[in-house]
Amino acid sequence: MTQTIDTKTVKHVANLVRLGISEEEAQTFSGQFSSIIDYFNMLNEVDTENVVPASDIANAENVLREDVVKPSMDREEFLKNAPQSERGYVKVPTVLGDE
Repeated sequence: MTQTIDTKTVKHVANLVRLGISEEEAQTFSGQFSSIIDYFNMLNEVDTENVVPASDIANAENVLREDVVKPSMDREEFLKNAPQSERGYVKVPTVLGDE
């Protein structure tokens, strides 16, 4: 079963994540996304009748270290090194606009 992702959907998703894309890019991505979905749909055809579900085949354990509180840069020192600060916070340029 072929499922097509149209350019309108591609442009909508791009807009949601604040990416500007051209019509040509939307057409390219439309074809690529449709192919990806076709590959995933192929998995529905695989016979898994006698396959035992496995949630962790490697028996991996959490190998992360314990959290340890360590001294860090003083707040004032940090703000002094920031390009701009305001009321005790680092000020950065607006990313998404006034929406």
